[in-house]
Amino acid sequence: MTTIKSFEEIEAWKGARDLTRKIYALSNKGKFAKDLGLKSQIRRSAVSVMSNIAEGFESETQGAFIRYLNVAKGSAGELRSQLYVAWDQAYITGTCFYSLCDRSKKISSQIAKLAQYLKHR
Repeated sequence: MTTIKSFEEIEAWKGARDLTRKIYALSNKGKFAKDLGLKSQIRRSAVSVMSNIAEGFESETQGAFIRYLNVAKGSAGELRSQLYVAWDQAYITGTCFYSLCDRSKKISSQIAKLAQYLKHR
């Protein structure tokens, strides 16, 4: 693995940023926009993924970075759970649900691989 100089270079962070952008756009439409509780929670989950990757990278120690990565991975799971709620409420289509869930799972996997790499480095 090459040396990463900023969190903006981390693929999982890039993916989380893109996913957050999509969540914000999606939650501004139709009935989803009116469900202020879910709208706020799903946005916070998405932002948490990218924010914890960044905060962990900027932390003082490798151990702290790994802990923040674990929090980011947890937030990715929380986001997927909230996508189920959005789908169950017919705020999003099945196609949209599966696409966003797959993206979240990919990001979660990238986070896990980075944490594993750091643990064994």
